[in-house]
Amino acid sequence: MGMRRQAALRWREANQKYLAAHEAASDVASSLGGMSKAFRAILQSLVLAVGAYLVINQESTAGIIIAGSILTARALAPVELAIANWKGFVGARQSGHRLDQLLKLLPKEEEPLSLPPPTEALVVDQIQVTAPGSEKLILNDVLFKLRSGEGLGIIGPSGSGKSSLARALVGVWPQLRGRIKLDNASLEQWSSEALGRHIGYLPQDVELFNGSIAVNIARFDPTATPAAVLEAARAAGAHDLILSFADGYGTKVGEGGMALSAGQRQRIGLARAFYGNPFLVVLDEPSSNLDSEGEDALTAAILSVRRRGGIVVVIAHRPKALDGVDRVLVLAEGKVQSFGPKEDVFRKVLRTPAPLKVVAEKQGAM
Repeated sequence: MGMRRQAALRWREANQKYLAAHEAASDVASSLGGMSKAFRAILQSLVLAVGAYLVINQESTAGIIIAGSILTARALAPVELAIANWKGFVGARQSGHRLDQLLKLLPKEEEPLSLPPPTEALVVDQIQVTAPGSEKLILNDVLFKLRSGEGLGIIGPSGSGKSSLARALVGVWPQLRGRIKLDNASLEQWSSEALGRHIGYLPQDVELFNGSIAVNIARFDPTATPAAVLEAARAAGAHDLILSFADGYGTKVGEGGMALSAGQRQRIGLARAFYGNPFLVVLDEPSSNLDSEGEDALTAAILSVRRRGGIVVVIAHRPKALDGVDRVLVLAEGKVQSFGPKEDVFRKVLRTPAPLKVVAEKQGAM
């Protein structure tokens, strides 16, 4: 797109600033090192001169000259070592400070009492959500309830808070106010490890890790069984796709899944979300990189989760992704505009001139 020259200029400018800063730091370090060496030479010369004066005046023996030189070198060694390693010390101190600031953003987590697996409902009770480190409200007073076997589609214009709601539902982003509950137990009452077994999550940007397809689907669970991995892959409609690779489930995906295409990563991410038959499955734009066959498999997977008593939340712009849900929630500017059965909500949206009509137009002919 003709951006190479501009990108190169920006890189060159940033590189020149880095080189200038590095040169300045090197000059300071070299100056301090040179000064320390000059000071050491002067001090050693003075010590030798004093020792020679004492020997000439027969106030001491010649051994005092050697002893003084050795003691002076030992005394100056820590100073020279500190100057030589000062840059690394400052870097370590700055890194430690940044790490402390990062850890302060993470909530303190204590191991709570083990709770039984959720089987009944998901309740979102007037939550307010902000991005970590920000004070701007993204979601305000969001309220809805889903029971076992129900599927919810979340629609709305870009920037309305759909992905933020998905992150809050799976416990990635904490809420400022309100509660998210699974079977009357708020997410804070679960440890991360215990909660993860009951939640399946597919983010917009699928992140896979260096390893085989099988271990990525199994979430790196050392106790995973082949039957559980195959069940998750079949639920996501990815079994035949995986078998098409030369090494099948043993195929290495590479760092970040770079060995796979975007659509393949999404299918593997879907299988990972369904692994272990979680009670709550949250899918953020699950059909963005899928073909028609993949969309059909996605609908079948959503219906399968509902049939076994799970809850599915799907965030989508494409109408096909909502075929497997029975309820719809409309978000706009971080607030719930409508919630209810899919047909009723779409009829209401189609009658509304703005801003929900924009949402309806994005849903196509639904």
